[in-house]
Amino acid sequence: MIVAIDGPAGCGKSTVAKAVAKELGFYFLNTGSFYRAVTLAHIERGGDCHDKAACLETARSVSITVRDGDICLDGVDVEDRLHVPAVDMNASIVSSDPALRAVVTDMVRQVAGHMDIVTEGRDTTTVIFPDAQAKFYFDADLSVRAARRALQEGGGSDISEVERLIKARDENDKNKPVGALKAAPDAIIIDTSHLTIREVCEKVVSVVRSLQEGVHGEVIG
Repeated sequence: MIVAIDGPAGCGKSTVAKAVAKELGFYFLNTGSFYRAVTLAHIERGGDCHDKAACLETARSVSITVRDGDICLDGVDVEDRLHVPAVDMNASIVSSDPALRAVVTDMVRQVAGHMDIVTEGRDTTTVIFPDAQAKFYFDADLSVRAARRALQEGGGSDISEVERLIKARDENDKNKPVGALKAAPDAIIIDTSHLTIREVCEKVVSVVRSLQEGVHGEVIG
């Protein structure tokens, strides 16, 4: 079974997906981290993230795997380096190339295999796993998302600057010709602005368990 979660940065996708996966006994898979890993690899090779051909070559030449929920690049755990500013600024640029997205989508599907998974990203329900049995789209107020991201970065970031960067990234992600950020028509939309992580998890787990029992869960506004 595939439980797929989409939504913009800072809406709680990763935290909730990990918690839901643990509670259900499913495997956690973060699709967005695959693009971040390619971006990190390209930056560390001294590459220009605006050079689509070079980025594509990097994507084709690296090995991305998942170990204990963490992304590994050529066998090395790089999870703690996927959200550095340079990657934040360039991941959307790198992931905008349709050819590169096709390469990464194949990687993700190969990793997913035949497991029960909870996966999240920005086009997880629309492109990577359009046939997922359970689809969710998380959203939250921009100010709330900025505060969450600043806290994730250690609490020392300028929230107004974080908010500006997230807003710019949202616009870029929503206007991509392929894999644009949007809610799938059959996704359950959850506004996480004023919900705790536990409350969001309970909503997701409730729907998934209803589906496992063959009962259709109601749409959660």
